Amino acid sequence: MTQKFDAIIIGAGQAGPSLAGRLTAAGMTVALIERKFLGGTCVNTGCTPTKAMVASAYAAHLARRAADYGVTVGGPVGVDMKAVKARKDEVTLNSRGNLESWLGGMEKCTLFRGHALFESPRQVRVGGELLEADRIFVNVGGRALVPDMPGVDRIKYLTNSSMMDVDFLPRHLVVIGGSYVGLEFAQMFRRFGSEVTVVEKGPRLITREDEDVSAAVKDILEKEGIGIRLNSECISFEPRGEEVCVGVDCASGDRQVLGSHVLLAVGRRPNTDDLGLDKAGVETDGHGYITVDDELRTSVPGIWALGDCNGKGAFTHTSYNDFEIVAANVLDGDKRRVSDRLPAYALYIDPPLGRAGMSEAEARKSGRNLLVGMRPMTRVARAVEKGETQGFMKIVADADSKEILGAAILGTGGDEAIHCILDTMYAKAPYTTQQRAVHIHPTVSELIPTVLGEMKPAE
Repeated sequence: MTQKFDAIIIGAGQAGPSLAGRLTAAGMTVALIERKFLGGTCVNTGCTPTKAMVASAYAAHLARRAADYGVTVGGPVGVDMKAVKARKDEVTLNSRGNLESWLGGMEKCTLFRGHALFESPRQVRVGGELLEADRIFVNVGGRALVPDMPGVDRIKYLTNSSMMDVDFLPRHLVVIGGSYVGLEFAQMFRRFGSEVTVVEKGPRLITREDEDVSAAVKDILEKEGIGIRLNSECISFEPRGEEVCVGVDCASGDRQVLGSHVLLAVGRRPNTDDLGLDKAGVETDGHGYITVDDELRTSVPGIWALGDCNGKGAFTHTSYNDFEIVAANVLDGDKRRVSDRLPAYALYIDPPLGRAGMSEAEARKSGRNLLVGMRPMTRVARAVEKGETQGFMKIVADADSKEILGAAILGTGGDEAIHCILDTMYAKAPYTTQQRAVHIHPTVSELIPTVLGEMKPAE
């Protein structure tokens, strides 16, 4: 027998539960389907657990630096990986439990556990249950990409998900991929005590960033003893007893790295290949992402796609904003659009990188007359006081319109301070507005008006 609802939501990641809350509050009956854990990537294998582990790694790093602050600790600093994992698990389970309690008490919402399969544009099967609704919202997220590299099928490897089960210290962790996920794990496990090598196919780390940002991040990691292998065009794997031999280079340097464990961090892919989207007529692009318009509607009327599976963003905050866009359009008659969203994200190494808007390279390509302001963190009082002076601040603006185009803050508190820039950009205010703002001393943010006042024409 078919069960009818006003709406079906497939996936309980960052957009799904909040959307269920808005729809049920509007009087709709909602079927929410989740095949694994409530909360999606963020709560279970992404933001929440990894940032809990980053905090443990930071504590270990700071303890080793205690003498720099005039603090004496007894003996060498040790890391109990089982305790680190237990703390991380507690943080994750509390977050997931809060979500389960909220959904459990949500009237008009029925939670179905299992794998969803479209049978038509209005029908979805979950196990032996057939559900039907005029509105269907797809929020199925993504997973780690496992590339078809030579020998990858012959070794045991880790991904961002399976790293959450690690309760031991790898002797030598080889990280394949020099971008956001890989670098966070690289620094984290180096601080826990592992030998770490990052293997990147490209000529520099985090290639979407400006070259000066990439170089500064590389310097930060290398100073902590992390090996960086760039231009690794011929990555391959070969088991060597209990170890893994990673081929990294065809032309120069040591052509192989012998590690105890391999982490694949080379990208993500959407969880859209096993939903039966063809039976619903929902179109996807060449990478499997569901094709959507500016209001997140798919090619089929009455079906929307939110979160990582639509290719419009790969972050918790963009997924949640997808929920806000859909709710505003469906329930409030408020025409919110994806194109109104400004790019913003952070890289959570220590110190973190906060990013908003265009990079300098992107701004230069736009052909505008640019103003650029820079300040090293060595000239930020708060950073000096904390003894954390690595990195710099950079802001790019349009010289003619005085519009802030983008910024990068690599340094202590950079992930928070970047919001000063982001909010000014959303307000569409000229940079002179923030330049005249009086910020609190001593903070990292107080130097933003100073940087804005010192901007010079781009060379």
